[in-house]
Amino acid sequence: MSDFNEKELINLCLKGDRKAHKQLYDHYARTMFGICLRYSNGYEEAKDILQDGFIKVFTKLGQYRFSGSFEGWMKRIFVNTALEFYRVNKSHMNQSDVELAVDNPHHDFTVEHMSRKEILIALNKLAPGYRTVLNMYVIEGYSHAEIAEMLGISEGTSKSQLSRARVLLQEALIKRRS
Repeated sequence: MSDFNEKELINLCLKGDRKAHKQLYDHYARTMFGICLRYSNGYEEAKDILQDGFIKVFTKLGQYRFSGSFEGWMKRIFVNTALEFYRVNKSHMNQSDVELAVDNPHHDFTVEHMSRKEILIALNKLAPGYRTVLNMYVIEGYSHAEIAEMLGISEGTSKSQLSRARVLLQEALIKRRS
């Protein structure tokens, strides 16, 4: 971080220093935008989530206790901001019960030779419910019990959403590579 270390920058932000706010934003915006893109339906929605997330970061900055990773603390805020966005707009989430999950055959396929952009495009084509559970379980590391509680769904629904998301993502990636 150019002129400041992280702790000094945070302390300046807490004192209301506008330049420090901008520097903190500039340093973390790209990483946090990646999180927003994974949970959104597109670029514009991701920008909205990013803005809301940074508002929450700056509002809650006094709660950060300098223990653990500051970036990790921020990431939790951004994931929760994205989840809050989808709870509000839950009607467009595609959910199914575990009993309805289709057990599709697995293809021999790896994503090693695909670009990050190709994978993100395929991920963003998933229905929001599937994409959200996949992100929370695979990328953020939440358990099905935690996902169920955070999204207000059953553990079985979380498991079926993940199963279906994996199948649909795999099919989309195979299709893109063909």
